[in-house]
Amino acid sequence: MDKNTIIGMVLIAALLFGYSWYSQPSAEEQRAAFVQDSIAQAKKRELEKAQKADAAARKQTEQQQAAADTTALFHAAMQGEEQRVVLKNNKVELTLNSKGATVERAVVKNYVGHDINVKDGSKDRKDVTLFEGKDQSLKFMLAAKEANINTADLYFTPSAQTDSTVTFTASAGAGRSLSLKYTLGRDYLLHMQLSVEGMGGLFAPDMKTLDINWQDRVKQQERGFTFENRYATLTYHETAGGTDYLSETSEKVDEPCKESIDWVAFKNQFFSAVMIVKDDFQKNALLTSIPQEKGSGYLKQYQARLKTAFDPNGRQPSEFEFYFGPNDFRLLQKVEHESRFGKSLEMERLVYLGWPLFRWINRFFTIYVFDFLRNYFPMGIVLILITLLLKVLTYPMVKKSYMSSAKMRVLKPKLEEATKQYDKPEDQMQKQQAMMAEYSKYGVSPLSGCLPMLIQMPIWIAMFNFVPNAIQLRGQSFLWMKDLSTFDPLFEWNHNLWLIGDHLSLTCILFCVAQVLYSWMTMRQQRDQMVGQQAEQMKMMQWMMYLMPLMFFFMFNDYSSGLNFYYFVSLFFSAAIMWTLRKTTNDKKLLEILEARYRENKNNPKKQSGLAARLQAMQEMQRRQMEQTKKK
Repeated sequence: MDKNTIIGMVLIAALLFGYSWYSQPSAEEQRAAFVQDSIAQAKKRELEKAQKADAAARKQTEQQQAAADTTALFHAAMQGEEQRVVLKNNKVELTLNSKGATVERAVVKNYVGHDINVKDGSKDRKDVTLFEGKDQSLKFMLAAKEANINTADLYFTPSAQTDSTVTFTASAGAGRSLSLKYTLGRDYLLHMQLSVEGMGGLFAPDMKTLDINWQDRVKQQERGFTFENRYATLTYHETAGGTDYLSETSEKVDEPCKESIDWVAFKNQFFSAVMIVKDDFQKNALLTSIPQEKGSGYLKQYQARLKTAFDPNGRQPSEFEFYFGPNDFRLLQKVEHESRFGKSLEMERLVYLGWPLFRWINRFFTIYVFDFLRNYFPMGIVLILITLLLKVLTYPMVKKSYMSSAKMRVLKPKLEEATKQYDKPEDQMQKQQAMMAEYSKYGVSPLSGCLPMLIQMPIWIAMFNFVPNAIQLRGQSFLWMKDLSTFDPLFEWNHNLWLIGDHLSLTCILFCVAQVLYSWMTMRQQRDQMVGQQAEQMKMMQWMMYLMPLMFFFMFNDYSSGLNFYYFVSLFFSAAIMWTLRKTTNDKKLLEILEARYRENKNNPKKQSGLAARLQAMQEMQRRQMEQTKKK
């Protein structure tokens, strides 16, 4: 940059600064603008307040009119006393309220119900309460000619009651009634039929749909709010196949679903409440998911506004099934066979196993091995054995990759000798060609050393998706870890620190230390095979590799101890394998083998092949093209 350029830049900067100063408003103008802005903001707030008041008044009027219409039709059912009916089996206990005739409390048995306000677990319960009271509501709404029927406003009369069945009936007088019949299966599935009797003439001829408004404020069930909230999602299954879900982190209000759907699930990490319909929920269902604040005791506020088929003549009931239970892959597969609807529900997709490649690894390998091993060993041992099995399966490829790196290491002096004349920056292409030529002579592939990471990454990512969703780890202890499904605090405090939270997880620290050790061994191995400027460039790479464990610490401190423990064990075995291979490799004998191969290739040039030879040919072609371009 010469003197004239510098002077020009300074003058331009001075001109811009002077224009900005000259064009700014005076103090009086600024005060006048501030007053005007304040008045405008006040008027805007008053207008918004008035609009909200008008909307609330209209809504109240509509509700009063709807209640009046319903009162005229269901006069006897608008008054009464709430009655509780309990349906139960060995797996679940459901309490239904006669007002509205829906489930108001769902308890899943034989799973520990954590008291999240007590960290030591001294007040944990033996069962999990999914919801109770006003946290959950379900309304069925019908639009008659002269009345709007809302089941939430009606008092139903229970009849035909057993431990597994009950029928709720609301009388509309003169032989007219609305009924909801419930039947609890042997596991977690509740079947329901909604039908009317003697009310065909009260509906318009084209009225063939039923409106549903289902809401649930999902309770926090696990001690790690951030981790559990990450896996709490409103999930749904499209009739054409496949599942989708609303964002687990951002607020979504009345998100339209463009396809018809079979079921909607209000899901947290390990348990779900699912509504399944026989005749499909129609297109343009409106779904809502609103994250809740940490410390509130809740994860998400869910809402589903749905439509489905309804027969006003009462000949064909509207049929639903409800699943209140754990997100267990095998158990959810059974639900499809127990359902009366004969649909391909794919409810096992509530257990998220990752993108297609990683889901395939988990679906057809991890789950089978996990199910087999957990019948014989504690969960912590199962994680260790799965790690060992994966290391055994990948060992041949890892050894082959390591030997390729070892060959490059013993050839380093020869490479330095062959490329010492190419020290200038403009000679780097010739240097690379010379290196590729040497590798080709000795039959060495320079890219094989990258295989260990490429081999392990799909498995690491697959386990990243599997372990946090494995309900079998929930409540299981191992060594110092009290619960493998949540973090294991070494220290805890009562307020959140930036990036760290309110605890330090011991398994996360062990994982990060193991990552540092493994990175150091990997960097040393790569540094031993670098030539010339490559070794200098490697120093910057080293700092990046050593910073990665620090980044992992901030990411994984909230993650489950089971996942961090798996990564720690995996890195430990990887480092042990690398150390063993290094100790058992005789560099002198390896160099002799390469020298013999070199002599063989020298006597028979046609045998020079492989990746190094192809790379050399490509570089030579590129060099010729560049020379031709320069000549032009």
